[in-house]
Amino acid sequence: MNELPVVVIGAGPQGLAAAAHLTERGIAVTVVERGDGPAAAVSEWGHVRLFSSWPELTDTAARRLLEPTGWAAPHSGYPTGAEWVAGYLDPLARVLGDRVIYSTTVTGVARKGRDLMVDSGRKGQPFIVHTRDTQGAEGRISARAVIDASGTWALPNPAGADGLPALGERAAAARISYRIPEDVSACAGQHLVVIGAGHSAVHAVLRLSELARTTPGTRVTWLLRRGTTGNVFGGGAGDELPERAALGTRARKVIEAGVVDVVTGFRVAEFHDETAGLRIVAENGKEVDGVSRVFALTGFRPDVSILSEMRIDLDASLEAVAGIAEEINPNVHSCGSIGATGARDLTQPEPDFFIVGAKSYGRAPTFLALTGFEQVRSVAAHLAGDHAGAERNELILPDTGVCGGSGDFDGAGSSCCAAPVIQLEPTRVAVG
Repeated sequence: MNELPVVVIGAGPQGLAAAAHLTERGIAVTVVERGDGPAAAVSEWGHVRLFSSWPELTDTAARRLLEPTGWAAPHSGYPTGAEWVAGYLDPLARVLGDRVIYSTTVTGVARKGRDLMVDSGRKGQPFIVHTRDTQGAEGRISARAVIDASGTWALPNPAGADGLPALGERAAAARISYRIPEDVSACAGQHLVVIGAGHSAVHAVLRLSELARTTPGTRVTWLLRRGTTGNVFGGGAGDELPERAALGTRARKVIEAGVVDVVTGFRVAEFHDETAGLRIVAENGKEVDGVSRVFALTGFRPDVSILSEMRIDLDASLEAVAGIAEEINPNVHSCGSIGATGARDLTQPEPDFFIVGAKSYGRAPTFLALTGFEQVRSVAAHLAGDHAGAERNELILPDTGVCGGSGDFDGAGSSCCAAPVIQLEPTRVAVG
């Protein structure tokens, strides 16, 4: 099987970094990307500025692959998603060339001739990656190993507090967005609601607060499930990512200035689409009404439907890779307290199958690009037979300044750092 390629699912930051490490080690690799270009998910939030700086957003093997082409790694600054793609991810994909296949969706992964139940000869069979292109044509790619770096962007969490869509949420879909807004000018003069406590939600609150400051009649309400704001504003001066700290500081100021109304202990149960706008009802009977637009920024979850014939081990609560779940549990840890997650931690019951990147974290909101780069470095070393390299820990994470994790759900706690989101300028949005 060593003559077969390693198949990487997803040409995002971690998928392309995995391909760079494998290429550097002389291992054939095929990257399958559903979008029509590299990092399609990043491009969808291209208007957002990351809170990680350029040195934290490029992988070591990728830099070594790019530098002979005349590319130079940016040494400072905080790029938007679009700038990250244009300045790094797109050049990397071009260097990888025909190793990357675009406009092709992976529909399933299996062992050749073996469904999930079959033990006999299973480990000796190659993986078969099933695909479908935009014309509907189906294909199969044989692989010696598979790295799933497909992320979680396609599956945002619903607004419903119990993890399922609230009553009426689907019917009110035209008024609910699960993405950070870009142009909010059409929302002027309206009652706008943000649901969520992570950095994506904080960023949306800040973006909308600018509209409330400058446009009379614009009202912004922020609904938090927890009983208090707690650690929603982050670690302040103790955060080693200064642009992430700036987000929380600005959010605190707009709340204290009364620009945004905060409602704590509000766990969404129902949406009612009425003539005057949406009426949102909490599980305890609280209501917010006259709402024109809702931004439900409550995190993401992994789509494991393509892995139905794979023997995988996911944590029951986080849907994260079981081997790293205890280490990344946001009920216990903040971003800075999470250690390396290498090949040993990511190992699945299905040998030579790995889930990496944001998808490896499941529903945990504490993933950083640096973590993913270390994951794929270690996995590539493992697949190359470099076990010492796979075991080595090369990861140093910036501290968040937040002590511990999310704390008491009904009390003063809150997750330290959600999806990649930070830094706000009056006319630009930002995540990281």
